[in-house]
Amino acid sequence: MADMMWAGRFSKQVDETVNAFNSSIAFDGRMYRHDIKGSIAHATMLGECGIISQEDSAKIIEGLKGILGDIESGALELDPSAEDIHMFVEAELTKRLGDVGKRLHTARSRNDQVAVDLRLYLRDEVAEIMALVRELIGVLIDMAGKHTETIMPGYTHLQRAQPVTFAHHLMAYVWMLLRDLERFGDAERRMEMCPLGCGALAGTTYHTDRQRTSDLLGFRAPMANSLDGVSDRDYCVELCCAMSLLMTHLSRFSEEIILWCSWEFKFVELDDAFATGSSIMPQKKNPDVTELIRGKTGRVNGDLVTLLTMMKGLPLAYNKDMQEDKEAIFDAVDNVKLCVKTFTPMLSTMRVLKDNMRNAAARGFINATDCADHLVKKGMPFRDAYKITGTLVAQCIEKGLTLETLPIEDYRAMSELFDEEVYEAISLDTCVRERKSQGGPSPEEVEKQIALAKAELERLS
Repeated sequence: MADMMWAGRFSKQVDETVNAFNSSIAFDGRMYRHDIKGSIAHATMLGECGIISQEDSAKIIEGLKGILGDIESGALELDPSAEDIHMFVEAELTKRLGDVGKRLHTARSRNDQVAVDLRLYLRDEVAEIMALVRELIGVLIDMAGKHTETIMPGYTHLQRAQPVTFAHHLMAYVWMLLRDLERFGDAERRMEMCPLGCGALAGTTYHTDRQRTSDLLGFRAPMANSLDGVSDRDYCVELCCAMSLLMTHLSRFSEEIILWCSWEFKFVELDDAFATGSSIMPQKKNPDVTELIRGKTGRVNGDLVTLLTMMKGLPLAYNKDMQEDKEAIFDAVDNVKLCVKTFTPMLSTMRVLKDNMRNAAARGFINATDCADHLVKKGMPFRDAYKITGTLVAQCIEKGLTLETLPIEDYRAMSELFDEEVYEAISLDTCVRERKSQGGPSPEEVEKQIALAKAELERLS
């Protein structure tokens, strides 16, 4: 086994089990582009500041570009025995350039190197996640626009409560996802500080130009404190928190789709391309995609807990515990992207069974509040109207009737304020159409919501 880069202090080779335990290239190897990008910026700055010669700087940059090209083409494979991606790239550069390659790490530590690599990597990933979420929001808005008059029951406690429309229900998720998008944007903005040049923890005695490397890498500014620069993982926690909330929203929606697909509801039917069957029951059509999203939400939540627990007891500055950040944040990123990429086309191809939704809304006395409001509008105090309507519902249940089929005589026996107008007041179409309060389910109000959501999506794009 070749000597480690840091082997000068040690009289023995590291035990093979310790080396395997310590190695991170199996998971941080995915950051090779970002590691090379950071090293090119560092080598550029070293040459411009005269810390190394311009000639050596140019050779290092060309060598790094060559390594990147070879990794991309497959001509160079990552060495699984390397300690990490940073040491792999530096060792390969030294192999190609000799002493010139050894100059790259001047005025730099792996601590600030890994910190900048991870920020660069996550900055790219959060941009991709945001694009996926925007696409999902667009699909939901388009679906809502087609269902502003599709009446369905709204629920509380999973009991039929009041009539809404499918568009109104979809728009609730649009607003959740728009908040998610805003949170990702906030997390992204706080990644825009550059830790490169913080060294191991205390900067360097070389006259470096940290603003230059920050600019070259597209950051807003260098991090102001070198201890904070190498030990900060707030951006990982914040991003994972945003991903956990996104997954929670997808999981809630998934649970509803699972219910809606069941024969007990039968509000929607998934396209065959986004469902699976049973190995023994030929009639089954299972919503596995939504069930997996529901399960993977727990996994992403676990990644968040991993990051928080890892960081909670660490003294400044860098500690090896922080190597555990990558597997957790990478796992969360991978699963979020996979879930959104699968959820969006599943939703766009889903068939909405309008008649079943309306039939369900016609049962369960979800117009009872409207019946009470009818009396209130005629001058009765709400609590009195509430009690009378509750008594009428009990009578309907006893007689096997609905409020729509209960005879007017039964209504008038409870209050002389009732007349034939009550049947119009409690019709599903009236119940939905008249819910014109801001944010309500009337087609008019949902159209306003859709316009607002489109404007918000544009603002966040």
